[in-house]
Amino acid sequence: MSDLGVRQEPLRIVPTAVATRPWQVLGGRRSLRLVERHARVYRHLWLMLLSGIGEPLFYLLSIGVGLGHLVGSVGGVSYTAYVAPALLATSSMNGAIYDSTFNVFFQIKYAKTYEAALATPMRAPDLALGQVLWALIRGAMYAFAFTGVMLAMGLFHSYWGICVLPAAVLTGFAFAAAGMAATTFMRSWQDFEYVTLVSVPMFLFSTTFYPLSVYPRPVAVLVECTPLYQAVTLMRGLALGMVGPSLLWHAAYLAIMGLAGLYLAGRRVGRLLLT
Repeated sequence: MSDLGVRQEPLRIVPTAVATRPWQVLGGRRSLRLVERHARVYRHLWLMLLSGIGEPLFYLLSIGVGLGHLVGSVGGVSYTAYVAPALLATSSMNGAIYDSTFNVFFQIKYAKTYEAALATPMRAPDLALGQVLWALIRGAMYAFAFTGVMLAMGLFHSYWGICVLPAAVLTGFAFAAAGMAATTFMRSWQDFEYVTLVSVPMFLFSTTFYPLSVYPRPVAVLVECTPLYQAVTLMRGLALGMVGPSLLWHAAYLAIMGLAGLYLAGRRVGRLLLT
């Protein structure tokens, strides 16, 4: 009993695993603080931020427009209209991978950005979600600009084409989360050779420049299992009006890939910095 005659209950410490809500395993509202931090940093690096818009546009003008005069049509549409959605998907992949691999590795190993953030109420899943959200914001900017160019060039064959923008964001989410999870296993800069080893063949062979029918069946099956193929097929179907139930499978593939990568990234960041 206290001096006021009020009974005081003993202090109970609730374990973190019990106090954490189930949905917080993928991050919570604190992740927005990391997004704010990145936005403040890039106020002084806005030229670098805008430079990512140029690469896919150069590809579109050089390969899609230049080579398109020699190729003619593919699948009943112009070669430029055929290649443009694939380049948008590739741009979403490359931007997400860069932001969630090289930048994350530097922040973990050298800048110690995440260690400083974990000294605040932020948790490891918050860091993972915040980093992925920032990658999505950058990717959405590039996708919006690229979509505007496609619209101005008349490369959309259906009103479904407006959906390529959220499809690009979904693609960025899948690759950003998976890329961040993979980065937590890297020990040195030499390990980034594996990133190139995976991303470049996907860019070249995931039906970016020619249809799946040109491959032998065993190779075609392998291509169909790659995530970039899912993104290319999804965006190409929306842009060209070839909409069907199969597109839901491609979207589900990317969503599951992103959620699994986000969960693993949160777990790995916590294990690396808190143990």
